[in-house]
Amino acid sequence: MGKINEKANYCLNCKVKPCSIKGCPLGNQIPQFIEQIKQENYHRAYEILAETTVLQGVCGRICPHQKQCQGSCVRGIKGEPVTIGDLEAFTFDFMSEESDSLLNCYATEMAKNKTDKKVAVIGGGPAGLTASSFLAKAGIKVTIYEKYDYLGGLLVHGIPEFRLPKEIVKKTIDKILKLGIEVKYNKQLGKNLFLEDLEAEYDAIFLSIGANQSSKMGIEGEDLNGVFGGNELLEYNQHPDYNGKTVAIIGGGNVAMDCARTIKRLGAKEVKVIYRRAREQMPAEDKEVKEAMEEGIEFLFQNNIVKIAGKGKVEEVELIKTQLVKKENDTRLVPINIEGSNYTKKIDYIVMALGSKVEPYVKKLGLDTNKWGNIEVNEKYQTSNPKIYAGGDLAGMKGTVAWAAFSGREAAKSIIENLKN
Repeated sequence: MGKINEKANYCLNCKVKPCSIKGCPLGNQIPQFIEQIKQENYHRAYEILAETTVLQGVCGRICPHQKQCQGSCVRGIKGEPVTIGDLEAFTFDFMSEESDSLLNCYATEMAKNKTDKKVAVIGGGPAGLTASSFLAKAGIKVTIYEKYDYLGGLLVHGIPEFRLPKEIVKKTIDKILKLGIEVKYNKQLGKNLFLEDLEAEYDAIFLSIGANQSSKMGIEGEDLNGVFGGNELLEYNQHPDYNGKTVAIIGGGNVAMDCARTIKRLGAKEVKVIYRRAREQMPAEDKEVKEAMEEGIEFLFQNNIVKIAGKGKVEEVELIKTQLVKKENDTRLVPINIEGSNYTKKIDYIVMALGSKVEPYVKKLGLDTNKWGNIEVNEKYQTSNPKIYAGGDLAGMKGTVAWAAFSGREAAKSIIENLKN
């Protein structure tokens, strides 16, 4: 425990608490739980975290800490920030063998608030699991409907094992299900599950089915064999044989990093990440980029893909170099193609990791959607049908696990408030 206590003692427990107030989407009481670690009161540290999150072991490992809590740490101004993620992960791991630990945190409130209200949660990813937990905490009977035969969503099929061990996800889910949450597997909206049936049976519905369809660029050759969507590759794990092949990953976010590092591990001779902006503009966490570079992945910054060529299958890509310019009334640097800088590279496979969008069937649910296809919600996460709520990527939340969990928790609070009235 010496190393962990050393990390905890590095925290100043400052009064302004920017790590919590400014940096953490979930508003975790960071200095407070770290203070308990200093006193080696690990049970109490877990209880404090459980007031705001049920994904301690997950977020402690995969959150973009430098852009969130650690990026706001006072100690980071003149030196290294407190390693908050390590401390959160440790707290969960310490309690991981106590399968009833989350139940014990919530038991008193569950008993006090017990009600006959029922809520259906559609989708068992970060938003759905979090919403289910806080609904159960309020004494509400929760049933999760999940399209796969497992829970976790992108925590299982979207994040590689080397970043988030599946055992951690399993222990997290086991703790949540101990709250008395029922799960019905292999249930998919529009196929063997319908909103009208659920409306008749439940007092409220929370939709958290994600948005895992890869976006496309709309360029020539994008429909050739050998062009894959990054989200689908990670979700379905159906990879071609990469041995001896050169693979290009288009994009600069965490999905791009996960695809690049996974494909390198699966035997690709060369993996090239092509990103039209500079490294410092990459949405992927710096730690992930550094590790990818250390693993031999090549980065082509300020390069844009123009065209994919080949006879029936991918054979090469045409790239163009970019320059970053500041446009009028815009604080951001915008990539502009440099005329005449085109060149080609031999490529065997291309992975589009440019972001994701919702599945087309969402528009058939009868709920208002925005121009991107996301379900529109108000400040209480209610859809155009006041009995139905939505969160996570489906509702266009910021694309991190912590923000998805935040939306699930806040939607649960709104549902609880409305059901009590």
